[in-house]
Amino acid sequence: MSTSLHDVYLARQAIKPVAARTPLVYSPTLSKRYQAQIWLKLETSQPTGAFKLRGATYALSRLPKALRERGVITCSTGNHGRALAYAAKQLGIPATVCLSSLVPDNKVDAVKAMGAQVWVVGRSQDEAEQAALEAVSRDGLCYIPPFDHPDIIAGQGTIGLEILEDAPDVDVIAAGLSGGGLVGGLGLAARTIAPHIDLIGVSIRDGAAMYESIIAGKPVAVPESESLADSLGGGIGLNNQYTFSLVPKVMTQHYQVDEAFIARAMIDMWQCENRWVEGAAVVGLAAACQHQLEWQDKKVVIVVSGNNVSTDTLTAVMALSEQARS
Repeated sequence: MSTSLHDVYLARQAIKPVAARTPLVYSPTLSKRYQAQIWLKLETSQPTGAFKLRGATYALSRLPKALRERGVITCSTGNHGRALAYAAKQLGIPATVCLSSLVPDNKVDAVKAMGAQVWVVGRSQDEAEQAALEAVSRDGLCYIPPFDHPDIIAGQGTIGLEILEDAPDVDVIAAGLSGGGLVGGLGLAARTIAPHIDLIGVSIRDGAAMYESIIAGKPVAVPESESLADSLGGGIGLNNQYTFSLVPKVMTQHYQVDEAFIARAMIDMWQCENRWVEGAAVVGLAAACQHQLEWQDKKVVIVVSGNNVSTDTLTAVMALSEQARS
């Protein structure tokens, strides 16, 4: 079963009681810098601070009563777990979230605060996923994956609908690429409606699982490492059924960014927009700077995917950002 534009429209109706319709705001400072019209899609406005609430809500809304009563489980790099916990609480569904030890403490605490049971397992998302799947077999829980599921993709696709409603003449959309739920979903919606759109996916330098898998022609495992854009870490699953095939169809360009440029973009977002956001939220801006993207006279939307970042990160960000300026 693949995801269609019709599914995205169904998802938009279903998630309205839980997930927000987020604003698209113009950035005069960034627009002047790039001689373009730069707009920011603020998924930071979601109740959980990140776009993942869309897909999690739609997936849970589609569960039959018997599965809701048993409870759900997932693995996550943080934001999907928080979203699932929040949506499950709203819908009265017991939830368990498996996180690896690489997930920052602030994200672990945020998931716990939503009322979900939290298991910290292993040092990679693949290990956390294995623990979740074992619980499915052992305890009869329903597994809700973080990205590789038609309902998750449809939920994230609602971002594409909103962008085109607010900016029908958009030329470029830039978003972080990890498991492919965000780029795949919004790309499916936006480029089905407006095929001319240039959809840029941006990965971290180390641990770019989707990009490495596309190059290899099959899903591959990659080592995980710490990153300011921790939300973009983790594998895509060796048995990936949906996003691996979808992303190359909708993504028109791809870039990888270094940690120093992620740090600089985080500082730029704070100084230009007074928004303290996570590294994954600014990789589109980081790519523009590092790769000197030609955005002159274009209307560009950068998906600011989340704001779940610890204040302890600030010192590291300040030091790294200086490397990008030198």
